[in-house]
Amino acid sequence: MKTIKSLEELKVLREEANKDLGIRKSSHEKAEKIDEKNHSSHILVCSGTACESQESREIIGRLQEELKKAGCNETVQVLKTGCFGFCEKGPIIKIYPDHVFYVEVKPEDAEEIVKEHILGGKRVERLLYEEPTLGKKIEKQEDISFYHKQMRIALRNCGFINPENIKEYIAEDGYLALGKILTQMTPEEVIQIVKDSGLRGRGGGGFPTGYKWELALRNKNDLKFIICNADEGDPGAFMDRSILEGDPHSVLEAMAIAGYAIGAEKGYIYIRAEYPLAINRLNIAIEQAREYGFLGEKIFNTNFNFDIELKYGAGAFVCGEETALINSVEGGRGEPNAKPPFPAESGLWDKPTCVNNVETFANVPAIILKGAEWFNTIGTEKSKGTKVFALAGKVNNVGLVEVPMGITLREIIYDIGGGIRDQKKFKAVQTGGPSGGCIPEADLDIPIDYESLKEVGSMMGSGGMIVMDEDDCMVNISKFYLEFTEDESCGKCTPCRIGNKRLHETLIKITNGRGTEEDLKVLKDLGGMIKDASLCGLGQSSPNPVLSTMKYFADEYHEHVVNKKCPAGVCAMGKKKKAAPPPKNQEGQ
Repeated sequence: MKTIKSLEELKVLREEANKDLGIRKSSHEKAEKIDEKNHSSHILVCSGTACESQESREIIGRLQEELKKAGCNETVQVLKTGCFGFCEKGPIIKIYPDHVFYVEVKPEDAEEIVKEHILGGKRVERLLYEEPTLGKKIEKQEDISFYHKQMRIALRNCGFINPENIKEYIAEDGYLALGKILTQMTPEEVIQIVKDSGLRGRGGGGFPTGYKWELALRNKNDLKFIICNADEGDPGAFMDRSILEGDPHSVLEAMAIAGYAIGAEKGYIYIRAEYPLAINRLNIAIEQAREYGFLGEKIFNTNFNFDIELKYGAGAFVCGEETALINSVEGGRGEPNAKPPFPAESGLWDKPTCVNNVETFANVPAIILKGAEWFNTIGTEKSKGTKVFALAGKVNNVGLVEVPMGITLREIIYDIGGGIRDQKKFKAVQTGGPSGGCIPEADLDIPIDYESLKEVGSMMGSGGMIVMDEDDCMVNISKFYLEFTEDESCGKCTPCRIGNKRLHETLIKITNGRGTEEDLKVLKDLGGMIKDASLCGLGQSSPNPVLSTMKYFADEYHEHVVNKKCPAGVCAMGKKKKAAPPPKNQEGQ
């Protein structure tokens, strides 16, 4: 291994690395002749958190044992990879060059896979995915309906490369974007491409990324910083975690690009300590990037220096807000600051700082290489590109999906998600995490973009999407989210600290069958006040679940308050307590 000092050297290394990926690329657009030295098969095993929790490490070990027994461990590689997205059917393995996709694999299946597929050339039919709408087994990933309407940009390498091998990232054009901008472009030109692409922040706010970078560039200072916000705290969300576990180098490369664009030499990844696998792979990736010269001093033999350090969060949801995050990085209490000044003007240690989330960064290298015009053709007029969602709840196909902006909620839930479990009736979908709103069936055909979701009382958020059915009580759902935001409030401002507590208390009162019509007015008035007066985004959006459910499911609130009845049968609603058993006599009889 040697330090890469020029774009030409990187391209040579990319060609060498491509040979190792030849089998996997044999049916891709970059198809190349497979060298005799290549292995005859690659077995990729999903090694994201979800699949590792279901023994994917054991699957790798058993496959390697069986290959060794069969005498073909020299010609068949077993490799770990990132999330395939189809979490409902994990653990998943994919075999190249056949492109056969096996689901719900167990360690004890390894012997049959090696014997039947690797040695015998036959498919293990029982491990193939069965498409419910067709009633037949599907062999290839691209033929499964879950993937039909997806388009992977941020997740482009997840499920395809080994995240712990930098050469595999390089084979997929890794660090070419960094080499290109350092040797051929000015910081202003880089920012212009990002502006022209229309990329907006994927962390929830949707602020145009290029304009944020431009503001930081214009603020002259001896020190500037780049921060990657990996503090993913929404219940049910795992978008950023999956990117870091499956393609950590894309984030490192993007941070270096951003550093060059604004004039920063130091970057921090603020990641919650509950993400041990992502942390491990980031540490491996950072060390590899330093070894190859993609981080450190005089990158690509230029005067640009940039390095990255991890900072661990303790799980505070409010630290997803950029100023609270910055306070935490500085070692202070994770509380937000009033804005302005914005971090791009005065952020970490009062220096200009750009804070972008993981998914935002993951889009940047592809935009630099393919151009702003390419990215601009994807999505809607005001919401460009794709969005990654963690699809969860009462839906058949739980998993990670990346779709073009403008797709409808109905398409995600029914075409990709496979509809509602157990043939139940759809009731609502909540987008935007605990601060998002609950969207009814009447609005399932709205296009997914920042403005449309806001118009129906919800938000894009970081990408959580939780589906609810007829068995869910919307009043109880509101109470659940208020309990979360009340607990996660930092307490700095009174509207959020006290207001959310009062909202939660009122919802408890209603779900216990003690609510009044006056309480409904309190919920509405207090919710509006909290939104208007809170210091940061947590408080400004925390009433959304309550206000949206009151708007679209007013009848359920009416039943709870007037008739003291929960239509879904979830809430206590004044149920009679069981009579206490008679006291025992001294003999226990």
